[in-house]
Amino acid sequence: MSLPTALSERTLETLSGALGLAVDVDEPLTGAMSPNPVGRLRVLRGGPIDKLVTVDLVVPPIGLDSHMVFAFTGSDSAVPHFTLDAVYSGEYYAMHLDLIPRADLAVELEYLDAAFLPLTPLLDAAWQVEGVSAAAVGPRQRAMMSPWMLVCRATESAFGALSATVDAYLRHWLTLVDKGVPAVGADLPARDRANRANLFSPEVDPVWAQVTRLLGTEQSERVRQELAR
Repeated sequence: MSLPTALSERTLETLSGALGLAVDVDEPLTGAMSPNPVGRLRVLRGGPIDKLVTVDLVVPPIGLDSHMVFAFTGSDSAVPHFTLDAVYSGEYYAMHLDLIPRADLAVELEYLDAAFLPLTPLLDAAWQVEGVSAAAVGPRQRAMMSPWMLVCRATESAFGALSATVDAYLRHWLTLVDKGVPAVGADLPARDRANRANLFSPEVDPVWAQVTRLLGTEQSERVRQELAR
């Protein structure tokens, strides 16, 4: 089992067990490069969140080993969404780890302090791991996420070390789900719809062009819509 696969599956098991989730959708994803499935879309539901979506894309001929876990809180909840991307590209490992804000952090200081400030020492320590370097993500895309986002490339040993950071972010997020966060003034459902439409927009994230080349338009849109709604 590859490092990205192991990390994503362990994260999924932790989330499923802690939240009482059950599989609702389990679909193979096929592509033009092979008659066999090149990926898998899973949706889990239950417990105190709206849903958990995982997308696995594994294509050895092009060196792709990509696994995404995205846990969405309810439309009327201010608890951030949790996301992890664990990737091996054939040349390097990469990670995207974040809690996606549900409100404007610049004007919701109590919310910021409760939901995000405890992540600061974890993020600082992650950037000190030898073999970790910043990934090329532009400011437009960063604006959809949080300042505590860890988006990086890593050597094999560094990627392994970052599993502790993932575990710590996840423990903090599960605490937020359990205990709640300070109330915010935003129209939570409307803001979430708008933010997710942008976050998963092909105009914002160039990864969708790659996914479409791999899976075709219909399957790519199926995956994208599952994340965006």
